[in-house]
Amino acid sequence: MRAQPTASHYIDGAYVDDTTGDSFDSLYGYTGETIATLHDATPDLIDRALASAARAQVAWAALPGVERGRVLRRAADIMRERNRELSELETLDTGKPLQETLVADATSGADALEYFGGIAASIGGEHVQLGDDFFYTRREPLGVCVGIGAWNYPIQIACWKAAPALACGNAMVFKPSETTPLSALKLAEILTEAGAPPGLFNVVQGRGAVGAALIDDPRTAKVSLTGSVPTGRKVYASAAEGMRHVTMELGGKSPILIFDDADLDAAVSGAINGNFYSSGQICSNGTRVFVQRDLLDPFLTRLSERLNGVVMGDPLDETTNFGPMTTERQMQIVLDYIEKAKAEGARLIAGGARADRDGWFIAPTVFADVTDDMTIAQEEIFGPVMSVLTFDTEAEAVTRANATPFGLSAGVFTRDLARGHRVAARLQAGTAWINTYNLTPVEMPFGGVKMSGIGRENSREAIAHWTQVKSVYVGAGTVEAPY
Repeated sequence: MRAQPTASHYIDGAYVDDTTGDSFDSLYGYTGETIATLHDATPDLIDRALASAARAQVAWAALPGVERGRVLRRAADIMRERNRELSELETLDTGKPLQETLVADATSGADALEYFGGIAASIGGEHVQLGDDFFYTRREPLGVCVGIGAWNYPIQIACWKAAPALACGNAMVFKPSETTPLSALKLAEILTEAGAPPGLFNVVQGRGAVGAALIDDPRTAKVSLTGSVPTGRKVYASAAEGMRHVTMELGGKSPILIFDDADLDAAVSGAINGNFYSSGQICSNGTRVFVQRDLLDPFLTRLSERLNGVVMGDPLDETTNFGPMTTERQMQIVLDYIEKAKAEGARLIAGGARADRDGWFIAPTVFADVTDDMTIAQEEIFGPVMSVLTFDTEAEAVTRANATPFGLSAGVFTRDLARGHRVAARLQAGTAWINTYNLTPVEMPFGGVKMSGIGRENSREAIAHWTQVKSVYVGAGTVEAPY
């Protein structure tokens, strides 16, 4: 296909490969076929990537912000022009339905490039007068930054990291997940076409050892990871050894609170989007669905009816709205969680098994009578498994929703907007939605609290995480001294 990258890595403005690195395959979740074979970056390639990024960053940071912004906005335009090609590639790499990738992946990446390209010229500090003296602050780039991506939203994650980093005057070396390695290479190609200097955005492939080499290199000023909490712990600890800046966008076990006055169809739609979109492979998913007792039976009935609308099939067919798991291993992990739920006494409402068809499909699964101590209510599953819990009072729901080490997202469904705002304020989460779920416009900050991460992506808030502040004091009078 036209969008297929031509080599494993993109360094210093060109595709490059070194077959001495261990090989790995990108597999299509619908058929299991190999889409591409790539190679781990060798130490020499890692060094070349970091060296070219360090060189490019100096000249890039010296440009006026408006010129950096033009490059990012041109890249956004190119991505939109090639949205179908990029979406097809993303579907092959992830197994997500084309119906989804056409609207949620490269397009959201383009939004990030456009947004941060638009504000690049306005990144600055403040001025404070102190009598005749004054001080001002400068927001300066960090230098060479390392981005490490997850496998569920490959090109979106690459853009969410690259766009603010480059807008602020940094360079980036990006390592995609080895599971979905392809679309980040196309982003690098597009940035070069848009006018980014060679080396400004490099992509190197590989598994954990490649990421560790990037994180530990003294030329690295910041590490931004999207991944699981266990991986985040390791990366954060490693970055701390060199006092490097970090952004950690990690996992969650997010709650959705549905009160008995909620619009039933809206609440069911929110629960579907928060559990089964991308076959459940979304970090912010609201997999603990707390339903007020009087609404429980109507909720489960309507949810079961709506699940009849699931269309499994070839993800490249735009009528398909539910795709396979991205990997066979992840499918097995999810199936193991389903068996634990059955063994621990959860009541199966829908799904509960591998779908009877080719591909790594798991039927959308709903468990009721879930208690807070069950494994499926405690651990991130990262698959299409919804846990439905019941509650009686608002105070009880909030307390139980917060009884988790995670704090990425939360949702509230109620017609009482005073209660909606009150509950959202009490929920321990980086993002809370009222009467909707999982909408992440680039204008809104995104990130977690507690074990779900540190720092924020998107919005103007991200600028603080991709720059460092320098204070400059200017004395206007005589200088006094005690002797």
